[in-house]
Amino acid sequence: MKAYELHAAKNGLSLTFNDKRAQPEPGHGEVLIRVHAVSLNFRDLLIADGSYGRGTKANVIPVSDGAGEISAVGPGVTSLRVGDRVVGAFFPDWTAGDITEAAVSSSLGGSVDGMLSQYVVLPERAALKFADHLSYEEAATLPCAALTAWQALVDIGRVNAGQTVLLQGTGGVSIFALQFAQAMGATVIQTSSSNDKLERVRQMGARHTINYRDTPEWSQEVRRLTDGRGVDLVVEVGGAGTLEQSLQAVRVGGTVATIGLVSGVGDINPLPLISRAIRLNGVYVGSHAMFAAMNKAISAHQIKPIMDRAFSFEQAADAYAWLRSGSHFGKVVITIKN
Repeated sequence: MKAYELHAAKNGLSLTFNDKRAQPEPGHGEVLIRVHAVSLNFRDLLIADGSYGRGTKANVIPVSDGAGEISAVGPGVTSLRVGDRVVGAFFPDWTAGDITEAAVSSSLGGSVDGMLSQYVVLPERAALKFADHLSYEEAATLPCAALTAWQALVDIGRVNAGQTVLLQGTGGVSIFALQFAQAMGATVIQTSSSNDKLERVRQMGARHTINYRDTPEWSQEVRRLTDGRGVDLVVEVGGAGTLEQSLQAVRVGGTVATIGLVSGVGDINPLPLISRAIRLNGVYVGSHAMFAAMNKAISAHQIKPIMDRAFSFEQAADAYAWLRSGSHFGKVVITIKN
């Protein structure tokens, strides 16, 4: 079969095409998935650069997020059948409950082979059905970005109708968070450095938008927009470059859900956490149970993921480059035609 692998190179890892990789066979309790589409995340760039914090398998098939159809089932499989449409679970072993080291020790496209391949084998529990109204390309955007946004808003932020959420940027997590917040009846304030992208999120339902280059101290504008109170939840994706502002923008007793560290790690003053009783909570994708709950909401509200561009399987390197450019709005997808 055809697949991409990440091989050791001088500067990080090199994305390498292999058209002679052996096609896997499902064992007991496993399913074979014919992959139709994958989507890229910022994590995929970190892995390719060799700067991902957790271990990466040698010559790993990259990319955590992919969707396809069950092509074959191994002995003992009872909940899935040939033809079922599924996505791979980012963490194959995190079925439910609190996050643990054991649950997150294996992750697709990192410590175990991922989805950038014509076929993959996964444990039955790690092949998750998705909403009927979604295409394979749309479903491929769900396992990491969508589930991360869902956990941030629902399991950590406990967002309710009438509350206010601050979202940063227009990448995959932030766009999904906007869609979920809309479905929950929350008010959204969204930041970006692009006025064109801010116009697009306004069209999607963001109540207020802030260009953070025009307004460097954007937390002050957030407080003005909330009558001095601050927002209930910040979905923080920046890291050192934005976290201090986020702590100023959130209300007393509010929550900052930390997703990523796009701008790196710096010195953070912890005083606001204490003096204003702010909850700072890391978010690391989510469990299969969280995915099932999210899937019900996506189906009930007929939510359609926002895709930026779809590349062919042969253009995988171009897809990586496009994501790295930061020009995207929503998700970058690779379509695999077998």
